[in-house]
Amino acid sequence: MKVTRLFALVLVMAVGAQNADARPRPRNMGSGMKDFEANKTIGVGLELGYHDGLTLKYFLNESNALDFGLGWSYGHYYGGDGLSLYGDYLWHPFVLASADPFELPFYVGVGAHFWDFDYCRGRGDCGYGGSAFGVRVPIGLAFDFNNVPLDIFIQIVPTLDFFRRYDRDIYLGFWPSVGIRFWFN
Repeated sequence: MKVTRLFALVLVMAVGAQNADARPRPRNMGSGMKDFEANKTIGVGLELGYHDGLTLKYFLNESNALDFGLGWSYGHYYGGDGLSLYGDYLWHPFVLASADPFELPFYVGVGAHFWDFDYCRGRGDCGYGGSAFGVRVPIGLAFDFNNVPLDIFIQIVPTLDFFRRYDRDIYLGFWPSVGIRFWFN
């Protein structure tokens, strides 16, 4: 069911993107690594993985952005499902690949997240509430299209969680996710 909804959302975004344009990027005539220069401002989309939910990214300038997420996490930490919120500051220091239709910028960031969840202590002993606050370090790649206002991203996010009302105090996790965004200029 989730895959069908994601496919429908991607199809709607792709059809809508045919009528929208992204701003052109300046051409880099030098040699070596190319700096990333965003040609979009605000992107809204869907993220799957660490949590399933919505994502919003806002470029502050050509290479720095704020990234936010709101979603639902499934089955982490002994069956704990719950609401997940995050906010990150991202740097896009360079582009790994550049072509006429797209750029592939690398990004890294730092941020925080909050997670409110229910968990089980053992078989059949469920319904306990808990929460965690964490520090995040997203590391990823964005397949950033030049001619349509879409991007697709993949990332791994090392996270150090500090728990309240749970059987552990601190946990280090590595959470992958993928997503797609539609961009508004």
